Amino acid sequence: MTEPLAEELRPERFSSLTEVIDYIVAEHGSLPAFSCFGKSLSYTEVNDLSNRFAHYLQNETNLQVGDRIAIQLPNLLQFPIAFFGAVKAGLVVVTTNPLYTPHEMEHQFKDSGVRAIIILNSFCAKLESIIEVTDIETVIVTQLGDLQNPIKRQLMNWGAKYVKKLVPHYSLTAAVDFNSLVQSQGTYVEPPDAGRENDVALILYTGGTTGFAKGAMLSHNNLIANMMQLRARCLLIIDDRSESIAAPLPLYHSYAFLLHCLTMLFAGNHNVLITNPRDIDNVISLLKNTRLSGFVGINTLYLALLRHEDIGSVDFGEMKFCGAGGMPMTTSVAEEWFDVTGCEIIEGYGLTECSPVVSVNIPGKVKLGTVGPLVPESEMQVMDDEGQEVAAGERGELWIRGPQVMLGYWRAEQASKETINEQGWLKTGDYVQVDEEGYISIVDRKKDMILVSGFNVFPNEIEDWVSSHPEVLECAAIGVPNERTGESIRLFVVGKDGNPTEASIIAHCKAGLTAYKIPREIRFVADLPKSNIGKILRRELRDQDSEPANSVTVPGING
Repeated sequence: MTEPLAEELRPERFSSLTEVIDYIVAEHGSLPAFSCFGKSLSYTEVNDLSNRFAHYLQNETNLQVGDRIAIQLPNLLQFPIAFFGAVKAGLVVVTTNPLYTPHEMEHQFKDSGVRAIIILNSFCAKLESIIEVTDIETVIVTQLGDLQNPIKRQLMNWGAKYVKKLVPHYSLTAAVDFNSLVQSQGTYVEPPDAGRENDVALILYTGGTTGFAKGAMLSHNNLIANMMQLRARCLLIIDDRSESIAAPLPLYHSYAFLLHCLTMLFAGNHNVLITNPRDIDNVISLLKNTRLSGFVGINTLYLALLRHEDIGSVDFGEMKFCGAGGMPMTTSVAEEWFDVTGCEIIEGYGLTECSPVVSVNIPGKVKLGTVGPLVPESEMQVMDDEGQEVAAGERGELWIRGPQVMLGYWRAEQASKETINEQGWLKTGDYVQVDEEGYISIVDRKKDMILVSGFNVFPNEIEDWVSSHPEVLECAAIGVPNERTGESIRLFVVGKDGNPTEASIIAHCKAGLTAYKIPREIRFVADLPKSNIGKILRRELRDQDSEPANSVTVPGING
């Protein structure tokens, strides 16, 4: 039986994200909404700045309701302002990994047809190299220290450019300065035809069940419903208007976006943005010096914190909630975290196509090794390869149906039909077992997707790029277990006349792939296992136990 949402959590209360934003500001105006680098903005301040951003988009650009705008930012105060402003202006937001290479940016920008972008100046050189082949007309550039007080802003921006050398030279002559435009005093007016209900609000790129990255279209209704579904679980352990939640996971990722840009804001809680979670010293310092009642990470981050020499000096006495999503938690890490901090990790499961949350462990009733039961208003079926439901407790593919299921993939009708059937069931590609209490255990994946530190990596994308290497005949990529990252990438390479070197392959990968997509291990082989029709059999590669003599482990790459 489907668990219902409480009446006060009914998503039908709101028809658009703009209505949600208006409610949030009216309820929580003076409370702190976001902090970053020591600077806090209240809900009212975020709203005022986003109104100015929306006014600029409406009146100083050629953008029309329904046009796409890319946000290519790390966790900075600028992110929620840009998101809220774009939504208010009736635009569709496309979030983009700031670490993307020009090759990856080009694919996503051309596929989504973005006409505008807000981007950190550190990434502008990459944008410059590909902007001419995109439809981007409006470029809004921000700097690391924007929105800080004037002196700190100057110091941070100068230090990023001249001391840390984080800003390569670029020339985008028509670019607009973000800090200047949000100082304008123009009046924002909500467009009468702005998006609502089943209109697309957000396009998040994901691999789907096969192939290259596709844009999952999430509607206003999808996001509002999933916000309420997650809120139903959050209410079991955290209070409204009183919590400070650390946000180390990137806001461009679906899980962090839903949690910090919607769910926690609806609750009137304070989101402490961590711009660089790889700087574990800084994360430890934040934990020591900031009153935090919540922390949300992934297995790799929790493990890195546990291995830090100062973890024992952190006072976790006020920590009420530790969450995990994006990649599987290992039981050993979850148990060690509890032993060290006294706070259990509440693991959940989701996928971008479900906005993203599907299931969450129940606080106080956590079952390690599971991702909990379904969130309210959701249904599941566990199906065999013939599309028949399996017996209770048996292994099968998880199918999900609920208000959080996406509209479909952007400009990919066939892929949408293959993923969501006529009855509205989304085929996750994940094999699960469900116990008698409805707790879900992920046991395997049907799809070839590789999950590296919470990021989806699809073999086809790696193989396509590596195959463009002049000395590579063909190649295949698979995921292998990795204690730190969950999985790492093993690449099998068949060379042409003379075998390419591992150094040349890694250099080639670095030129076209984000760091987490770069193979950790390269195996040179004479040929690849194939089906009768010539399809590479990745499962056979995964099943190989022997270590070829000419296998090379690449140091310093994602592992």
